[in-house]
Amino acid sequence: MILTVDIGNSHIVLGGFEGDALRFQARIRTEPGKTADQYSVDLKILLDVNGLAPGQIEGAIIASVVPQVLNDFRAAIEKLTGKHPLVVGPGLKTGLNILLENPAQTGADLVAADVAALRSHQPPLILIDMGTATTFSVLDKNGAHIGGCICPGVQISLDALMNRTALLPGIQLDSPKRVIGRNTIDAMRSGVLLGAASMLDGMVARIEAELGQKTTVIATGGIAPFLTPLCATPMIYDQDLVLKGLAILYRENRRS
Repeated sequence: MILTVDIGNSHIVLGGFEGDALRFQARIRTEPGKTADQYSVDLKILLDVNGLAPGQIEGAIIASVVPQVLNDFRAAIEKLTGKHPLVVGPGLKTGLNILLENPAQTGADLVAADVAALRSHQPPLILIDMGTATTFSVLDKNGAHIGGCICPGVQISLDALMNRTALLPGIQLDSPKRVIGRNTIDAMRSGVLLGAASMLDGMVARIEAELGQKTTVIATGGIAPFLTPLCATPMIYDQDLVLKGLAILYRENRRS
């Protein structure tokens, strides 16, 4: 089994692949203060819960946007499994054509998502990862990564609204029943969720206008299930897009 690890700002998402099949997925909180030993315990528990032994892990690959966690989690995998994980970054073959001013600045999670999307969809593509931040990756008709956009995520917007206003309460991310809220809670849900959905629709329309053609839009990330049903833009939801890309990258690099 191949262990894939996506270290995000809020959560670490793990997946176990046998061939192309995702056999398990797990999620733990990203905690920069944790040591490698503590992450090793977390990983051991997750494997146990899913009926796996560390010896069943044949290899691992990590994508991280949190540098201070990367080394500790890599050390945790090495300690628990004896395997040295691949890390998405300089030196790893991706097959992507990244047309940015500084290609090295491309997020490792975005690279993995690009790889997975191009394996199963025809470009041009817009990939929207809805996590702590909402990121747009744009792949042109030739499959080249030509850039994107970074916006505050829904939770960031909600936290700012609650922390910077004295009278507004905390709310759950339930789907609003109407645009015009008739109480404070409904008004906040409408503003945060429908406002975010409108932003997604508007950004996709602007990107397509700049490209001069329609695209296939793929959504992923922890907030995507809440937002994609509220968008007017057709979106393909793929919960495991980054993990699938990591599994592909592992196989391609081991093969080469």
